[in-house]
Amino acid sequence: MAYNVIFCFSGTGNCLDIAKNIAKELGDTDIIMMKKNNENLDVRYAHRVGFVVPCHGGGLPLGLESVVRQITVNPTAYTFGVVSYCGYKGNALKQISKHVPLCYWNSVVHQSACIWLMPHTVMVPPMSPEAAQLHSEKMAKAIAADVLAGKRMKKESPALNVLNAVENAGWPMIAKAKLKEFKVSDECIGCGLCARLCPQENIRIEDGKPQWGPSCMQCLRCLQYCPKNAISCGNITKNREQWRNPNVSADELTESLIHIE
Repeated sequence: MAYNVIFCFSGTGNCLDIAKNIAKELGDTDIIMMKKNNENLDVRYAHRVGFVVPCHGGGLPLGLESVVRQITVNPTAYTFGVVSYCGYKGNALKQISKHVPLCYWNSVVHQSACIWLMPHTVMVPPMSPEAAQLHSEKMAKAIAADVLAGKRMKKESPALNVLNAVENAGWPMIAKAKLKEFKVSDECIGCGLCARLCPQENIRIEDGKPQWGPSCMQCLRCLQYCPKNAISCGNITKNREQWRNPNVSADELTESLIHIE
């Protein structure tokens, strides 16, 4: 059992890359990938427990708060949270802290995975994808240094953004509406990677083509990692390039646990 545990959700690899970079600095870390049917939620053995998650629709990705609610942490463990965002930080860390109180938290700006909303190159503040990746790596080292030093925030918990809370409350309806826009072109080779990648087990292959069920969380792994760029979610995504973090493979995103020595 590892000294450190990081719970991570990652759509296109940015958050997993951040988690891996933090883990390399901490050493002896289990990265537990958050998804449907998690088996590794009792982490009372860990001395440090962290979370690395993206901002989706102003808060946690759909379904993740119920996962956090089931996590069991040693009351004496040092806890921390990191949110990756492209425009605003949202309330993901506030949602986590309701169930697992956080000692420390921070944020990292990175590319947008939601390319039906904006191109992946749009960030606040503006920077190139290469600069964003370098910034992410530097922030991961700085966050790890804070964690190793046992830094604690003066506030009891992350602040609540009321506007983001309203947005997040409406996010399930938006995700359900966007689900109807998923289409697959004749370029599809029926490889099944999209089904393997789906954290909600919401995609099945029928007659060699993907079919989406009702539980889409809009992580867009299926679209971003399709080797033939055959999946779209509305016409605008057909003209926007895919984004996959260069340091994260599709196979890593399908793992339940990644150990970093």
